[in-house]
Amino acid sequence: MTPRLVVATANPGKAAEFHALLDGLGYEIRTLQDYPGVGLPPEGETGYAENARAKARATLRATGAIALGDDSGLEVDALGGRPGPASARYGGPGLSDAERVSRLLAELTGAAARTARFRCVLALAAPWGEEVLVEGAVDGVLAEAPRGAGGFGYDPIFVLPSTGRTFAELTADEKHRWSHRGRAVEQARPILRRWCEAGGARVQSA
Repeated sequence: MTPRLVVATANPGKAAEFHALLDGLGYEIRTLQDYPGVGLPPEGETGYAENARAKARATLRATGAIALGDDSGLEVDALGGRPGPASARYGGPGLSDAERVSRLLAELTGAAARTARFRCVLALAAPWGEEVLVEGAVDGVLAEAPRGAGGFGYDPIFVLPSTGRTFAELTADEKHRWSHRGRAVEQARPILRRWCEAGGARVQSA
């Protein structure tokens, strides 16, 4: 039986990225889009690791499968590291990605520096009790206006200096290679491969 790995997100953009990034590990990859009745604990402001771990544990309890929880954020130097873990909720509930981007750009009006980084922490949780945290980050600068039609969230304003393009202007393969999420998954892949090859994943229910 092919073991399941459930990613603790119902965000379509994240779900698509994780399906691609986790390909080839020997798992049946699912997300919370496949479990519409499963909810996640509200994200706190304390840190990425706490949020990611809470998501992974809740998903493991609900599905019985190996679970991967993600928490990511944009850290803007001119804003003292904000919005950070609150990136997805920046500006309050109900805002679209474009509205959050506009709010952030307005706060940066006149800023002397536009440096920033994307950070991603992944929590892996197994039914036999093992848990692992991994992290990936990428530095960049923020454009003065959105560019590109790809990606989601703050991708249209995050410029990767080595390319001169925003994440929304990169191809999917390029973003997977250079993004914070891609780098975090690279750290997670050996662990997930070990869990699968060791046969521990067979404790999952069908």
